[in-house]
Amino acid sequence: MAVESRRHQPHREGSAIVAQRLNAERLVLLGWTRAILLQLAHPLIAAGVYDHSSFRATPWAAASRLHATVRAMLALSFGTDAEREHALHGIRTIHTRVNGRLPDAVGPFPAGTRYSAEDPALLLWVHLTLLDSIPLAYELFVGPIGDQERDSYCAESAWAAIALGARPAEVPVTWAHASEQLSRMYASGTLCVGEQARTLAKAILTPGLARMVPPLASWNRIVAVGLLPPAIREQYGLQWTDADQRRFDRTVSRVRRLRKTLPDFVALWPEARG
Repeated sequence: MAVESRRHQPHREGSAIVAQRLNAERLVLLGWTRAILLQLAHPLIAAGVYDHSSFRATPWAAASRLHATVRAMLALSFGTDAEREHALHGIRTIHTRVNGRLPDAVGPFPAGTRYSAEDPALLLWVHLTLLDSIPLAYELFVGPIGDQERDSYCAESAWAAIALGARPAEVPVTWAHASEQLSRMYASGTLCVGEQARTLAKAILTPGLARMVPPLASWNRIVAVGLLPPAIREQYGLQWTDADQRRFDRTVSRVRRLRKTLPDFVALWPEARG
């Protein structure tokens, strides 16, 4: 699929410097869970995932889904033109199958509201959650990001959202625009955590393989819950006490110290090491 706006083409041709630097870090995966929980706070996205994703079936299904998602991200970030197009084709193919109707009323959406993974508004919300969450995780665990770098990250990431079907005029290429859209979404009343989202969140925060990957599962949960906007966290029914905040602070400090000691062949994805 050709990208509609020429302003995004250079980033597909290898100059996505900031996006590649952030996506190279394995630790930014700790920001993905926050992004997913924000996405599921939209009732139509939650319905699509609930009805069409099999990751809850077994621990191995969840691991397989995560692996596929990571492979797609790496292809989009570091792959050749052919590898990027293959990843996009795979995502679009999945999106064509994800459609249906909301079974029950949730927030502003009455029962029977249609949903589709090809809806540009839903694609934009998914994109915004990643623009927000990945730099947030990077800053927490790796290092600071300046305002110009945040702008670059938005601009360098825009082409993928457009290629997947988001409206070009709505995809932010500056952090100011992204922040404005995020604030507008939080104030709109559109985000409303329903039972489907809560069920999915439980599976995401307490996966079947959690016992096999300590302390990563523990880090993932405390970081994801701690970084959620308080109003969204409350809608999920996730308590957050002073003790939780202290545990969050300790976890962030430990992971940050760990990252400083890790060699690149451990800290970075192989595709990013060139």
